[in-house]
Amino acid sequence: MSTQGIKTVLHPVTDLAAAKAVYSALLGIEPQADAPYYVGYDAGGQHIGLVPNGAQQGMTGPVTYWHVDDIEAKLAEVTAAGGTVKDEPKDVGNGRLVATFTDADGNVLGVLQDAQG
Repeated sequence: MSTQGIKTVLHPVTDLAAAKAVYSALLGIEPQADAPYYVGYDAGGQHIGLVPNGAQQGMTGPVTYWHVDDIEAKLAEVTAAGGTVKDEPKDVGNGRLVATFTDADGNVLGVLQDAQG
């Protein structure tokens, strides 16, 4: 089963205002989602997110999210190949499911499934 590619990258940040200034300058746009718990940009077909206190949520660096049609099937494939599920699929709103897993070297990777329908 193939993926739709990396379309989402989440970055843990400690100072949301400072990070927002840098990412707004880098991307040349203002964020489309701007809340104290999450800032998100849609630029060039990708979603770039800033996660305040991401380190306390276990984020050790940016996490790339591969978009898939069937998150459960993709997790089964990667675990059969030697990956380890880190965070089971959870609904983050509007039927969007996200999960993370680690590869054999401990790198954290994400998978994301948008609501079906």
